[in-house]
Amino acid sequence: MTQNTNFLRNFFLYNFLFTLTFWNHVSLSVEDKLFTFVSNNFSEDVSNQKIKSLPLLYTKGHQSKDNFDWIVIQNTTESLSLSEITDDNVKKLVALLSNFKQGSSLQNLTLTNVSVKWKDLMAILQNVWHSSIEYFNMNSVTQWSDIERYDFDYSGTSMKALTMRKIMITDLYFSQNDLYRIFANMNIADMTIADSEMIHMLCPSSKSRFRYLNFSKNDLTDLLFQNCFNLLHLETLILQKNKFESLRKVSFMTSHMKSLRYLDMSSNLLRHDGAAVQCQWAESLTELDLSSNQLADAVFECLPVNVRKLSLQNNQISNVPSGVAELKSLEELNLASNRLADLPGCSGFTSLQLLNVEMNSILTPSADFFQSCPRVRELQAGHNPFKCSCELQAFIRLERRSGGKLSGWPAAYACEYPEGLRGTELKDFHLSLLACNTTLLLATALLLTLVLVAVVAFLCIYLDVPWYVRMTWQWTQTKRRAWHSPPGDQGPVLQFHAFISYSERDSLWVKNELIPNLEKGDGCVQLCQHERNFVPGKSIVENIINCIEKSYKSIFVLSPNFVQSEWCHYELYFAHHKLFSESSNSLILVLLEPIPPYLIPARYHKLKALMAKRTYLEWPKERSKRALFWANLRAAISINLPKADENSYEETD
Repeated sequence: MTQNTNFLRNFFLYNFLFTLTFWNHVSLSVEDKLFTFVSNNFSEDVSNQKIKSLPLLYTKGHQSKDNFDWIVIQNTTESLSLSEITDDNVKKLVALLSNFKQGSSLQNLTLTNVSVKWKDLMAILQNVWHSSIEYFNMNSVTQWSDIERYDFDYSGTSMKALTMRKIMITDLYFSQNDLYRIFANMNIADMTIADSEMIHMLCPSSKSRFRYLNFSKNDLTDLLFQNCFNLLHLETLILQKNKFESLRKVSFMTSHMKSLRYLDMSSNLLRHDGAAVQCQWAESLTELDLSSNQLADAVFECLPVNVRKLSLQNNQISNVPSGVAELKSLEELNLASNRLADLPGCSGFTSLQLLNVEMNSILTPSADFFQSCPRVRELQAGHNPFKCSCELQAFIRLERRSGGKLSGWPAAYACEYPEGLRGTELKDFHLSLLACNTTLLLATALLLTLVLVAVVAFLCIYLDVPWYVRMTWQWTQTKRRAWHSPPGDQGPVLQFHAFISYSERDSLWVKNELIPNLEKGDGCVQLCQHERNFVPGKSIVENIINCIEKSYKSIFVLSPNFVQSEWCHYELYFAHHKLFSESSNSLILVLLEPIPPYLIPARYHKLKALMAKRTYLEWPKERSKRALFWANLRAAISINLPKADENSYEETD
């Protein structure tokens, strides 16, 4: 037995030296039981010290494979971690804890994987309560056997904080009050019971010292702490990941907690239907976490008036109603992962400094946000499905003027719509001022329209477009009537050698010179003159068109009087139209008198073009040259008309 004891002592000392060299703590394993001790006087350079300078570690009493005594350390140890506590060794643990009376150095105790009966669990707690331990942690605790009433002695404790996680009760038939009363009446500052499927907790029976309570990851409901008046010192309450449903009842729960400053109700099932009964929050509450619930727009009717930091992340909020919530102390508001379509205003949040609206449904944020929220120093609006359009340009310009108030710019701000711009960062999205300014665009379009209308009007007036339109209409109508003439009517055929177009003021020359000289003698020319060949009953325009179409040539007697005649212009237009439509050389220009260019109106541009491109016969003033003039004119219109045409001409005469 002595040899075994010496062997274990040497083995433990060797492991102490090896472990302390790297981790500054000691880990031993004795028959699969793990113990960890941390000493406050261990040197960082332990490897250079002598073994005899290490804290003394020794075993007490008989030790064997199935039965051993607990390990004891010096009073300089501050932290102790033990695991695998069962019914087989729990009494030894209680005996060990009895050695740490108040005044010893041990302050932190952690027990892991504890599976004991109810009375043994109470014995552990009671011994810890009257020891020097200030922070007690229990993880993965399984309690079995009957739970019964236990008179716990809360006096004379050094305890400051109790943490219990993953507590499992195997006893299905017991009084809930016997269990919860033990913890509710603990006279300590901090208590955590988490991840333990706890369904309720009693209100302390007297004024409680609790300042911090953490009941996260349990099954607590709206019944918790209702009408509880003894949590007057409670400052922090964490109830995340439970089964609370009514926000109004939560507010009533806090109404008697006069010192409450922080409340975490995240990841519950909270709703608020805007009931007529108003919410009653603790006036001291300044920080509230309501994230990951089922809250909608009505939540703003049920918020603590003095809250400074509010988280409503991951809810179902689509709008922040104006004039509903007057949260004048609110400085930070988290509305990320909701259904907002625009940035909220600050009419009820006059002190707001930080706003988070990331991951909402904001397409085009309002550009006047910082005007309505002048005290905001940081806006987190990234990761929204931005629609890159003209409306977004104002928001982009807002970022340039805000002086870095947009958090996450530019990486978190990218186009989602239209599809062609998806992924484009807003800083790289640009549109011209004209494309985005409707007033400027309309003014520009109107100005261009007016300029275009003015130009068209000027050209119409200068080129006499209305006149040409009217003449084209007359021509079209005449052609249409010709197409719809009776089947026996063969339409216009050549009956004349030439049609004479002249001004009435030049009629004396035409009657005394032109007609007699062309129609006399052998091979006389058959001329069409409006005074003798226009058909009564038809319009002047129709007669002009018919005469031109029945004549092989058209003779235009040009003079200053000609360009002043409206009818001469008609005749020239129709003759020119025939020239192009039939690809014939049917125009003969006779210049009776010189025409100064300035006298030719703008609408006579065709006449100008004809006089510039075509040769014309000029009436000579010398009589000796007139014979040649008539010969050239006859030669220009020389053609043999068909006999049928001659008979038709005689009938016309």
